[in-house]
Amino acid sequence: MARPALAPDAPVIVADDLSLLYPARGGRPEVRAVDGVSFALAPGEILGVLGESGSGKSTLALALAGLAYGGRPPEGFPALVGGELSVLGERIKTISGRHRDRLTTTVGFLSQSDGDHLNPDLSVGEAVAEPLYERDRRFDSKEAGRIVAGLIDAVHLPLSTMLKQTWELSAGQRQRVALARSLVLEPRLLIADEPARGVDVLVRQSVLELLRTLHGNRQFSAVVVTSSVAEARAVADRIAVMRNGHVVGLGPIDEVLESTVDPYVKVLSQTTPIDIIPPEDRTPKKHRP
Repeated sequence: MARPALAPDAPVIVADDLSLLYPARGGRPEVRAVDGVSFALAPGEILGVLGESGSGKSTLALALAGLAYGGRPPEGFPALVGGELSVLGERIKTISGRHRDRLTTTVGFLSQSDGDHLNPDLSVGEAVAEPLYERDRRFDSKEAGRIVAGLIDAVHLPLSTMLKQTWELSAGQRQRVALARSLVLEPRLLIADEPARGVDVLVRQSVLELLRTLHGNRQFSAVVVTSSVAEARAVADRIAVMRNGHVVGLGPIDEVLESTVDPYVKVLSQTTPIDIIPPEDRTPKKHRP
């Protein structure tokens, strides 16, 4: 029986006292990576998840992409051991394999290393189109070409890039291709885990700027994980600050940095607030100079 559609004004994500752990394996002890996290993501909102390495933010990103499990998870994925998480109306703790597969075609997931893991045997056009054919082997090739060309243009790469092999591109170009690939199925929700990590400052600026512009044009909801206050300020409507698996600050970025008493947030508040995108220029534009 088909499930009722999510109401247009319903939260896209609801986490209620959510706890995630990695079970003990091969002599390694279990690790509780997320402990009692609660928040909701409104339609069209961008939430920045900010935290240092080991804070649990990347584990949270996996769960929000539908890749947490109510039972024993596959290697490298977290188990949902406490609280509740719903993504686009799907209850992750009890989701079936079939519904998980359907959900992962509705949620775009971009990790920090996706640009480095593009298949070197594929052209850029083939790499971006691959999710279309994974969903439907008989997808019309002309329509796929049209969609891919639109995305390559949207991520500010020349259309001739489609014919190149992925290994021919720079790190920044590969991350742009990975972003295009994550959007090819027109997701209602994008989870981006450190999308600009590992690229130089100028490329990082363009990737984040591009993410904000694409959001303005396509109106998806998004969670962007970062360890940088400047990056969070550049793209997010609100932030959730994580430390040791807990959310220690949630709300508009300046309000969180100014009012929270947690010592880690106090350190963040003393970071020089250099925006990657100047505040007066944060209105999304179709083209930036």
